[in-house]
Amino acid sequence: MGCCSARCMLILLCCLQLITALERQVFDFLGYQWAPIMINFFHIITVILGLFGVIQYRTRYVILYLLWMLLWVGWNVFVCCLYLDLGGLSKDSDILSLGVSSHRSWWKDNGPGCESDALLSTGWQSQKNPQLTTVLSCWLEYQYIEILHCIVQLLISVSVLCCCLALVSIHYHRSNSMGFTGESM
Repeated sequence: MGCCSARCMLILLCCLQLITALERQVFDFLGYQWAPIMINFFHIITVILGLFGVIQYRTRYVILYLLWMLLWVGWNVFVCCLYLDLGGLSKDSDILSLGVSSHRSWWKDNGPGCESDALLSTGWQSQKNPQLTTVLSCWLEYQYIEILHCIVQLLISVSVLCCCLALVSIHYHRSNSMGFTGESM
């Protein structure tokens, strides 16, 4: 087995995907976006299972990981469409917070180079979700930061899909040429 085999590349991509998913999870928690928090949680679990499957030569875990990657790609395309206001979706809707609260992306108020003004009104305490700051300007608008997160995940996911398909294909070719269909890779 070479250093640049599909298996080694998949291990590297799983680790990279795990790091980027954890980073994304932190910022979704800061913004109280409940749908992405739940999806990211399932993604992290599935990446760990996929990593286990690759390290332990377990084809079924790799196939589960491969199938999840297809759903993950769909989720990231949906989030991109949401933040770009495509297909009747709106970034101002409460879809990502599941309608539980009016929270939004953490990056909206805390993006790179954002300047904000404190709004101190007398009636802010009686509001359901008081907004104490207004963002005046940012170097990069929050929706583009969220889209960049999705693009990074999509690039990693496409690479993972290619490596998973290569790994599973190699496994089945080897097992068919040896005359048995074992579980391990």
